Amino acid sequence: MPDLATPLIAWYREAARDLPWRRAGFGAWGTLVSEFMLQQTPVNRVIPHLEAWLDRWPTPTALAADAPAAAVAQWANLGYPRRALWLHRAAVEIRDRHAGAVPRDVDDLLALTGIGDYTARAVAVFAYGDRHPVVDTNTRRVLVRAVGGRAQPGPPGRGDLAAMAAILPDDDADAAIVNAAAMELGALVCTARAARCDECPLAHLCAWRAAGYPDTGDTRRRQARYEGSDRQARGAILRALRAAPAHSMPHDAVAPDWPDAAQRDRAIDSLIADGLIEASGGALHLPH
Repeated sequence: MPDLATPLIAWYREAARDLPWRRAGFGAWGTLVSEFMLQQTPVNRVIPHLEAWLDRWPTPTALAADAPAAAVAQWANLGYPRRALWLHRAAVEIRDRHAGAVPRDVDDLLALTGIGDYTARAVAVFAYGDRHPVVDTNTRRVLVRAVGGRAQPGPPGRGDLAAMAAILPDDDADAAIVNAAAMELGALVCTARAARCDECPLAHLCAWRAAGYPDTGDTRRRQARYEGSDRQARGAILRALRAAPAHSMPHDAVAPDWPDAAQRDRAIDSLIADGLIEASGGALHLPH
């Protein structure tokens, strides 16, 4: 196994973006909120929402004391609004199980609503400095190219954590930097669309480059088109309720001009099933 850690650390110290969650003293709650928001959402969209969220709810207990509707409304246009509901539930669990402090242990983090392998390890590593492999989509791409010699990663699996663990240095602080550096490299340089090898600190070690950039196929899951989708209909309904007084409207007044009435009704039903909206007395409203 080539030493990927040393060039990654040197590159990261020079090239890393100045992002709020990387600043000293940001805290475990801020890290947790940022990781929820960054799931499938670009960094530039997340930052203003993150700052507004933490200004309003600087602790898990502050969020837990507010209604789920407030969290869904504050989420605004970040997309995938179930994350707001899950984050509110996680805040309640942190208050009730952990005396209001975001837990450090990975298993305790995994037991919280909406938290999977990536988020649990990200909080343990980036907030608390513990040594764990942290793997996101960007990390997987860097590893599969540099070590595996393939163009794109296959489906996620437990082997991803082992692959990342294999390149981590023993020192906890250095390991945290390598985790962050692999993500940053995949986000900025070794991207899905283009590999900018002239800027890459791993170019001289990269198995894919050494093999002549073979086309090894791409089995990545493609996201369905948004325009005209059920997701778009769900978003329109949530926008209307977020903007309504007391986040409540008569059922028939919510997105009445949506071009496909059956799709609108299907979207409403799915939002109710997800707990993102509630129906009572002929009205729809955000959850209490």
